Formats: sequence, C-alpha cells, structure tokens
Amino acid sequence: MTTYEKRQLELIQRISAKAQKRPLLGSGLWFHGDVRDNFYYAAYLFAASVNPDARVPFEKEMTLASSSQMLLKVLRLQDTDPASPTYGHWPLRLDPVPKEAKPDPLPVELMGSLMVYFYRDHQEYMSPPLQAAFEAAFEHIYRSRFFAKEIGHFNHHEAKYTAAKLIFGNLFRDYELVEDGHRSLVRMLRHVRENGMAEYGALPWFWHWVQAFTAAWELVDDVDINRDLGDMLDFLWHERSLYYLKGAWVGPHSRAWPHDVPRDANPLFDYVQFGDFPLPEETPRTEFAGFLFYEAPEDVRRNALDRKLPMEVTKYSVLSGDAENGGPKKVHKYAYITENYAVGGAWERVREFDNEQHRWDVSLPLSNSGSVNQAYFLRPGEGFTEVDPRHESDIGEVLFHRNVVVALYPTPEGEDDRIVGVLPKGEWLQEERALYGRIGRVYLAVHLMRPYQVQELADRYAVESRGGANGVVVEAIGAAEAERLCIGSLEEFAAIQRGNDPSFAEDGSKAAYRSLDQEELELTIAPGGKPEARVGGEPISFGKYSA
Repeated sequence: MTTYEKRQLELIQRISAKAQKRPLLGSGLWFHGDVRDNFYYAAYLFAASVNPDARVPFEKEMTLASSSQMLLKVLRLQDTDPASPTYGHWPLRLDPVPKEAKPDPLPVELMGSLMVYFYRDHQEYMSPPLQAAFEAAFEHIYRSRFFAKEIGHFNHHEAKYTAAKLIFGNLFRDYELVEDGHRSLVRMLRHVRENGMAEYGALPWFWHWVQAFTAAWELVDDVDINRDLGDMLDFLWHERSLYYLKGAWVGPHSRAWPHDVPRDANPLFDYVQFGDFPLPEETPRTEFAGFLFYEAPEDVRRNALDRKLPMEVTKYSVLSGDAENGGPKKVHKYAYITENYAVGGAWERVREFDNEQHRWDVSLPLSNSGSVNQAYFLRPGEGFTEVDPRHESDIGEVLFHRNVVVALYPTPEGEDDRIVGVLPKGEWLQEERALYGRIGRVYLAVHLMRPYQVQELADRYAVESRGGANGVVVEAIGAAEAERLCIGSLEEFAAIQRGNDPSFAEDGSKAAYRSLDQEELELTIAPGGKPEARVGGEPISFGKYSA
C-alpha cells in the first residue's frame, strides 16, 4: 500500500466512523442542509464496510446495509420526469420534506460524475436494487443534457460540465459528446495557461476542478483525451503548489468561504497528496478525497514540500466581466513563502460574488492547536459580521514586500471608520498602537495607526480600531531568522520593534516603514485615489501600481 493509499484509507476510516455515529433525521437522512453530504458520507461508510483493510469501530455487515439504504434514499430524490425543466437533477436543500424539495442545478454538476466513479469501483458489492438505482440515475443524467453548455467563463461550473461530457459520453458511447467534451477541455486548458485561473484560490471550487478532471481521467479510456486531462491536472497541482504551506492556502482567496477564512479547513486533498501536516479533527467538506487520486509530478511535490529557501510568487489571473462592468479585470497575486509562515494577497480589490474576496493575510501552517492560522485586517463591508469576519469594503490599498504587508484604509469622514483584525492564539504583548506576538516558530509585529481594543475568543484574538482614517503594518519573521538577529524571546523582538514604528499621514493617505532587513517601504494614495508603492525609493512596477 502506497503512502497515498494509506492516507486515503485513514480518511475512509475516520469519515465512515463519523457517518456511522450520525443520528438519522425523521426523513431517514443524515443531512437536510445539502443533499450531497448524504451521498458523500454514505459512500465512505459503504467503502469502509467492504474494504478488508479498513479498521473501523462498527459491524461492517450492518453498515453495508445501512449505507446502501442511504444511497438509495439519495438516488430516489432525483427528478425523473423527462418533461420537467429540472429533469435529472436533485434538490440541494431538503427542508422541511425532502421528497417535496425543489430540484437545484448544483448537486448533479459534481455529484453525478462522482457517482459514476464510485459505482465503477463498488458495484460488485451492491445489491441488485442499488445497482439498478445507480444505472437508472445515470440514464436520467445523460438524457437531461445538463452539461450541454458552451464554454465561456472558464469557471468551476464549466470545468464540471466538461468532465461530465467526457464521463457520460464515454459511459453511453456517445462519441459526439466525448468529442464535444474534449474540445471544451482543450479550450479550458489553453485559457487557464494563458490567463490564469479566474477562481484564484477559490475553495471549495478549486477542488471541484481537481475532482471533476480526476474522475474523467480515471473513467475515460482514450489516449489523446487522457493526455490532455493529465496536462490539466498537472497544471492544477502546479497552481496549488505555488500557494501551499503545510495545509494552508497562502496569498489571496477568491470566493472565500467561512471554513477557509480565518482558518484553512478544506485540506483533505492536500493531506492525501502532500501529507506534511496533521489530519484535522473537523472535515467540513469531505467530498471524494478518500477515493480520487492523481499523483502530482515530482517537481510539483518538491515545490510544495521544500520550503527551506524563501520563495516569492507573482502571478495574475484575468476575471471575466461584461462591458457594462468594465470588461475583464486582472488580479495580480503575490505570496512570500518560508518554511514557517507566508505573507501575501491580491494587489487589486475586486468585488466578487457575495463580496468574498479575501485580500491578504499572514498564513501559518495547519496544526491541531484549535487556533485560526491566518492573521489579517480589513475594513468591514457588505456581508461582514463579527462571527464571519471575511467581507471587506472597497476602501483600502496594500503594499506587499516579502515578510511585510502595509495597508491603508483612508475612510472618508462621516463613514464607519472601523478596521478589524484577526490574530491567531499565542503569546502576545499589547501596547497602545502595537501588538507583538509569538505563535509557535513565528514572531508577528502589528503596528496600527490608531489605538485598538482586543477581545480574546476561543480560537483567535479579535481586534478593532476606530478613530478616523487608519492603517496597519504587519511584519512576520521566523524563529531561525530571529536568532540570526540575536532575538531569542518575544520581549527581545518587541524591544526591537518598538523603535521601528511606521509613520502614517493623519488622513490615511501615506505610510512609511523600515523593515527588519532595513528595506524602506512606502505606500501613498494620491488625491485622485491612485496608489503608489515604493521599496527602497523605487516604485513597484506590477499590476495596478505600474506606471
């Protein structure tokens, strides 16, 4: 058994044990919030029940029967009326009565393809009624033609449509559909190579790309198509490796969900592929990490795992947009990654769907400490709440340089002037306009333009600062770097940082800071709103800061 297979078996054992313990609702299902969770958990329980290597705390014969019944319940929620506009679909939300829930276009996109993959590997253990139910579901999916859409946005939906064309075309020997899927695949691969991924770090949707194309790679038996699928998967895992640090996704996040900010909590595919961090206790998105696997190329794995030498990543992605909204936009991404921490974000503020862009943070490796692993500040915007500190306003400019972030928030007079921050649990010293912390092998200095208040929560420190236009400078340094500077304690780190306060313009239009490596950093916002970033007196010529 390979190390990958061992980690997948570990997932199957853990998730199946959780499924077996889950109480049934009155409907006989485990979940009403998302129909897909019932399928995923039942698949793990079924797989554990038939796998002789699985060491589980339950009677396998009984759970094989119960998981089979759960799979049947899910399959029977499909809309099987050919005259229905939602033919072939499943409902997403199931309350109050699952059988009466309205079908939704989302579940079949990924779940349909994963069902084919699961059936291929487990049909021999299924009862005749369950086999018949799966095969009927595939027939309805195929005839629904939900995937028969033109490619144009190059997002996770179209990635799943493309994979479904290949999978269901292959399953039903519809070679025109397979050819259509191949053309879509080639277009998508060319687009992301030339324009980057518009969903830069979008979780869980990045993993939907990976799962959809891995399932197609497993199920489609065509040399040319498999070569292109392999190229797509190599591209995806290379992209992941650029922003990877021991389970964390560093740099900017597009479409960030609460389970990924301020703590990365969707790392199961990372765990199987890289395995250099502890398996988390909570798994909010199980999906098919325990089943699907595509081994990343050796150089990609080396990029992700070997962080002994610091690395800077500078890339861009083109976001599609219509002419009315200014047309396509470029988002320039930055990350500075060391073996103990990473700093990075997006130079451009973009108001994405549900205002979910996560602009910047300092990321720490994942651990089972119970603490968040991201440190960041923002000015709250539409959708922000204290329990969901993700959504930010359009006001704010940033400068990234290696281990330092400089951020300005020139809030106009009369508007809400709060900026809020999230800091990981650790050892912290608090002063009037600064916080100095040590979290594991990382020191953090946080310099604020205004006084602040701190509230200690179970998994983080919540910071709030008011009083007008504002700004913050955050500098991170690893313990080994600190030792080279003769810093051996948090008190010594704070003593050096106290004499290194940044200077801020009162209206929030300028910040200047000298980093620990003696770099002079300056961020200025001109009266017209255009920012200018300088390092060592020289302007940064990148993205929106280009002349």
